[in-house]
Amino acid sequence: MSTAITLSHDQAEAHDRLAEVFLSMGIDLAHGHLTPRVEGKSAVLAVVGKAGSGKTLLLAEMYRALRALGVDVISGDWEGRRRKDRRTLAVLAPTNKAASVLRLRGVPATTIHRILYTPVYDPQYERIAEWLAGQAPRPAVEGLTDLALDRAHAFYQTVPSIPGALAAAGLRGSDFIKGWKRREEPLDVGFVDEGSMLDERQFQDLREIFPTLVLFGDPAQLAPVGQSGEMVFDRMPDAHKLVLHRIHRQTADNPILDLAHALADDALRFEDFEAMVQDRARQDDRVVWAERVSSGLMARSPVLVWRNVTRVKLIQAFRAAYGAPEDQLLPGEPLICDGIELPLKHRKKRIDLEARGLIKGAQVIYLGPGKSEGFARLHVVGAEDPQVSAASIIRIEKPDAAEPFIPAAARMGATFLHGAAVTIHKAQGSQWPDVQVFAPDLWAAAQAGRNEAGLPLWKRLAYVAITRAETRLHWVVRNRLALPKTPLTTSDLVARPAPLALQPQDD
Repeated sequence: MSTAITLSHDQAEAHDRLAEVFLSMGIDLAHGHLTPRVEGKSAVLAVVGKAGSGKTLLLAEMYRALRALGVDVISGDWEGRRRKDRRTLAVLAPTNKAASVLRLRGVPATTIHRILYTPVYDPQYERIAEWLAGQAPRPAVEGLTDLALDRAHAFYQTVPSIPGALAAAGLRGSDFIKGWKRREEPLDVGFVDEGSMLDERQFQDLREIFPTLVLFGDPAQLAPVGQSGEMVFDRMPDAHKLVLHRIHRQTADNPILDLAHALADDALRFEDFEAMVQDRARQDDRVVWAERVSSGLMARSPVLVWRNVTRVKLIQAFRAAYGAPEDQLLPGEPLICDGIELPLKHRKKRIDLEARGLIKGAQVIYLGPGKSEGFARLHVVGAEDPQVSAASIIRIEKPDAAEPFIPAAARMGATFLHGAAVTIHKAQGSQWPDVQVFAPDLWAAAQAGRNEAGLPLWKRLAYVAITRAETRLHWVVRNRLALPKTPLTTSDLVARPAPLALQPQDD
């Protein structure tokens, strides 16, 4: 495979090093040969580089090369028939939002949870999936017309996504799921994007499943909480780390990334950096010097802050601006999943909720109450099958209040905090077209003089916050909120067609 056109020099070196490792594991990219996986052999590597160095481009190129070679891609939705000589690849990310960034690039990524826990499907799903993948004849499915099957097949020929094809036929893949089980059999090759977000337990779980594991991560981001400022690839031998130094040409003129990389200057003070932001804002509309927070943007992309007290105050200001009553949520309000509150005997239900995307840090939009008491209808941002109804415990924190206000709560289920503002730590792995960074909090971090992993904390915070912006960075310099110009809505959220068959009878 030729890489000269698309890959920079250090990307090509990393590509060749990965190809060497794959060759040792029976995957020959140069000559197009596959041999069965050898039991007992393993390899772990990390591709690391700062924002704009081309990690995602390299991941996508490696995915396409392996797929062209005949390696089966495991998406978490369907795995196909197991064969002794089969070679497989799964592309993973810690959250649905992070996985959706890859899917927009044509890479069928799924979440780590969807690989650690596999669904048990109704036989009808297996027949449809095998047919779409070209492994079985056209099925006859009760309640599904020939026209619906034709729509599913046409969609799959364009986008090889089982959930997408089912949606085109008026079905949801989740309707066919009968249960969940912890994966017992190992897979083969695993690519993990946003590897800087992995904690030690996730890393070890992935090593058990994937004999060949490649992490893609940014060493300048914030380490997971509780890991003493270290990322899992920090302790890997240098020979197992492939470092991308060069900023890829597509991002070389990006003022947002220019600001992010300027933070590497040891002599740079916060005041100097803020002056740099203001100067860039005068020259390029992709950087905005904002005198106040935009409440309209907060509805879909949270304000990024350092301090919890700032987060709570901004959330309260957001709800007041939209006239939200204290005792209930408005459809369209953003939420952040804060975990699952279920006893051990309900482990199967926990797996179900997590595999549908309701994992800690997941971003959701409240759509309204569910059919049963304590349930809420939710849109899981970034999920392929985004709309779910789940037993929910929703907490709205208030300044100077010891306990949060709870507008709705089941006895147990998924727990949520408001998502109009989030800490920069929780924003890792996500990107939004427009990102608002609350600069007074970063100034406070600079005044505190704290360091993390040898770097001033404010610089790490600023780097992570800035690189969450895909298109435009709003640098908010005052503690003010602009009133919304339009009411909250859910009309911008893409819903799947209503199912024609296998419709759940209740929430």
